[in-house]
Amino acid sequence: AFLGWVAIAGLIGFIGNEAVAVFRIRVGREINSAALIADGYHARTDGFTSLAVVLGAIGVWLGFPLADPIVGLLITLAIFAIVWQSSKAVLTRMLDGVEPAIIDEIHHAAEHVSGIGRVESVQARWIGHRLHADVAISVPEMATAKDVLGVTEALKEELFAHLRALAEANVRLVSPAGLAAETSHAHHHAPEPFKVACD
Repeated sequence: AFLGWVAIAGLIGFIGNEAVAVFRIRVGREINSAALIADGYHARTDGFTSLAVVLGAIGVWLGFPLADPIVGLLITLAIFAIVWQSSKAVLTRMLDGVEPAIIDEIHHAAEHVSGIGRVESVQARWIGHRLHADVAISVPEMATAKDVLGVTEALKEELFAHLRALAEANVRLVSPAGLAAETSHAHHHAPEPFKVACD
């Protein structure tokens, strides 16, 4: 009997929830909060529900009363999809996991540093809203100790430039045997392999 009012209420609900969703998701990404991002998707789900009410009202108005329950089923599927996506993100963060894109970005940062022979390993974890990374790299055999320090500092700078949420970067350099011998001779000990940490 009041399809017009139902449609107007649904539109207002959709616009309001979508505005809140956009705000929460944007702020959540800025502060790297998986929980706030998930809350934003929750608000977006509420907005879709309101929009489904509008579509159902239009269907009924056009003489198709089954439009309302059909749209309800479709929005239920959408809710499940959003809940699944948000749950995975929050659970990954709770288990100190990081998104694959972060590991890819660390490798990308290393590509900008000349003098790196190979990225041996990459480890990263979230502590609160801040990211901590540990990167092990190797250098060419002819690299000197001075080259080692230059490469580690350059990689550290690239990591902070590529990862806005990065709070700490630890660069470990696993050097060839020649550099290990050269460096160990200068320090009167012979660790194998030689590693340089840059905090």
